[in-house]
Parts: sequence; structure tokens; C-alpha cells
Amino acid sequence: MNGIYQYTTEQFLPIPIMEAWAFFSSAKNLAVITPPELDFKVLTTLDDTEIYEGLLIDYTVKPLFSIPLRWQTEISKVQKPDMFMDKQLKGPYSCWEHTHIFIEKEKGVLMKDIVNYQLPFGFLGTIAHSLLVRKKIEHIFFYRKKTLLKIFTDHAHNTH
Repeated sequence: MNGIYQYTTEQFLPIPIMEAWAFFSSAKNLAVITPPELDFKVLTTLDDTEIYEGLLIDYTVKPLFSIPLRWQTEISKVQKPDMFMDKQLKGPYSCWEHTHIFIEKEKGVLMKDIVNYQLPFGFLGTIAHSLLVRKKIEHIFFYRKKTLLKIFTDHAHNTH
């Protein structure tokens, strides 16, 4: 059985914690901060109600070779405005838990993402991780950082 991997990243944004919470706790914003080549689509009809523990969200995503995959996550823990966790129920991973942490700072918020994940297919999953999957996850979060910086830096300039 291959191991559980962890990917951790953090980013400072010059916005109030409640604004960060509102943006990141809305699944509608996921497509905005996901690289376009993944063709990420939220299938669940979401109104503007806040996330809650037990909320199920269905997506399609094309992580490799433009093959569409269905993905379902559950919001498994919510501690507004400090953190929430989503967990894959159906999708490409054997295990996927993504913890979003928000730490209020003097001039904004420090966001931390901790992703614990495991791939299927035993030894082949281990090879796929080292050749493809780790790099893909790093690329997704790098794209996310660039996009968030643009959104919230532009936003900060437009509000002053």
C-alpha cells in the first residue's frame, strides 16, 4: 500500500479575514482559481448559503490527458472564519482531505492549505505520484497563488 502524501502551502492576502472566508468558502469561486486546462466545473447547484458540515459538492475535472472525471467532496468540518475541511467521497484519489486555514494578521490574512492525499493502484500510484501527480498539484496551487494575488491586489488598489 502506498503512503499518504502531504502538500502544504501558504499565502498572505491583504484582505480582512471575513472577506477571505466569504471567497474561499464559496465553491463557485473554485473554477476561478483553478487552471483553465483542468476544465473544472461545479455540477451542484449552489445558492449563496454558507457552507456547512455535510454539504456535498459535485464537480467534473480533467486532471490528466483531458479525460473528464467526476469528483464529489463533502465539507467535513467548519469553524468559521478560521478553517474548513473538505474530503473527497468520490474521485481520482484513494484519499483526499484539504484543510483551509485562515489566520488573521495585522494587514490581512495568512491562508494555509494542507492537503493529505493517497493515490490508488499501489506501486503504480507511487510512480504516477513522482512523475505526474505531485507536479500537477504544485502547478494547481502555483496558479491559484498567482490568480489570488491578482484578484486581491487589484481589489485592494480599487478600494483605496
